[in-house]
Amino acid sequence: MSYPNTYYKQTIAETNVRPPLSGTVECDTVIIGGGLAGLTTALQLARAGQSVVVLEAESVGFGASGRNGGFVSPGFATGSDNIARMAGTEAARQIHRLSIEGVEFVRETIEALKIDGARPQPGITSVLRYDDGGSLKAHADEMRRIYGYELDYLSTGEVRSVLKSNRYFHALRDPKAFHMHPLNYLRGLAREIERLGGRIYEGSAATGSVLDGAEKTVSTSGGRVRARHVVFTTGGYTGSLNGRLKRSFLPIATYVMLSEEAPELIRTAIATTDAIGDNRRAGDYYRLVEGGKRLLWGGRITTRAASPAALAGELRREMVGTYPQLKDLKTELAWSGLMSYARHLMPQIGEMQPGVWHCTAFGGHGLNTTAIGGKLVAEGILGQSDRYKLFKPFGLVWAGGYAGLAVAQLTYWKLQAQDWWRERAA
Repeated sequence: MSYPNTYYKQTIAETNVRPPLSGTVECDTVIIGGGLAGLTTALQLARAGQSVVVLEAESVGFGASGRNGGFVSPGFATGSDNIARMAGTEAARQIHRLSIEGVEFVRETIEALKIDGARPQPGITSVLRYDDGGSLKAHADEMRRIYGYELDYLSTGEVRSVLKSNRYFHALRDPKAFHMHPLNYLRGLAREIERLGGRIYEGSAATGSVLDGAEKTVSTSGGRVRARHVVFTTGGYTGSLNGRLKRSFLPIATYVMLSEEAPELIRTAIATTDAIGDNRRAGDYYRLVEGGKRLLWGGRITTRAASPAALAGELRREMVGTYPQLKDLKTELAWSGLMSYARHLMPQIGEMQPGVWHCTAFGGHGLNTTAIGGKLVAEGILGQSDRYKLFKPFGLVWAGGYAGLAVAQLTYWKLQAQDWWRERAA
């Protein structure tokens, strides 16, 4: 297996290795990319009786899908106001309902397939780093009124009783959201796809394609696939096979570190099994793993993948700045991953041309949106629904290339400055 050294690799539930593609095979749909979006699409198609082939350049879940924070909660990388501005108020509401459906899909899939290695743990708490409980109460009221979705408001005292930090004020707790082991979840999907007759080829990067006409062909170094439908589900590790897709989003790196085993020390700071995220644009996100023995802490974004070891130093400074009592907590492991972000910060889901689909750009909220994205594409291919068209306003717009990366980094610095001033003014 070709996984980077992460906590998820170290705690993988099974180690089945799949062969590369050899020779010519035929199927109804070929999916390029064995991450969350690709495997969810394949699963839904296989459940409906289609013959599917998945081509993965490395191992299933090699990219961001198998090395992220593990948070599964509704929403998108951008806010509801921006979604409504681009798609309209009613469409924005339908799109948010889809994100809730994505969370439920992941939960139900874990239960139905008995993916014990996913280790789902209920509860995600979103905390404010400045004093504005009124805005959180208003948001909770809106979610209850429009969607019938309950969020629990936590006062500053309630927050600090479980998160022992003066950095934090009010919070909203989502009891229906959860966190999990994403790589084991992915590998559970892969097993079910194969049980249903689907074929997954690892070490099989797509190197060429012929997409015009009723029959499509996708080539690898060892063979080729003939199919009626092609689905591109690559993300931050997308190559040059589909230039239009590659130009439509930016690869953005984020970083995660894992602490040593020190449950008593960790409990002096964090007394909850909830996953935690703060309100900043590129804020901290963290959760306890191994029953509270270790702390998994993520954050930071860069437009170029930097050394995980160097960035771990920054993450650790952020951790200690939030929890001074953890100054002696050692870091055992750190890693990075490339997410894909479109300029509009929304997933890109749809049909590029007849029989050629895309399902990508899930940076920031990948575990719920990849699930619903894969489900929608499968529905479109099967002719079951056209719900994927809700994402038409968020098309394959040019992300700006190198200039786009520079703008993204400048925007990140600007947002960091805004967060800093807002906290100081609180």
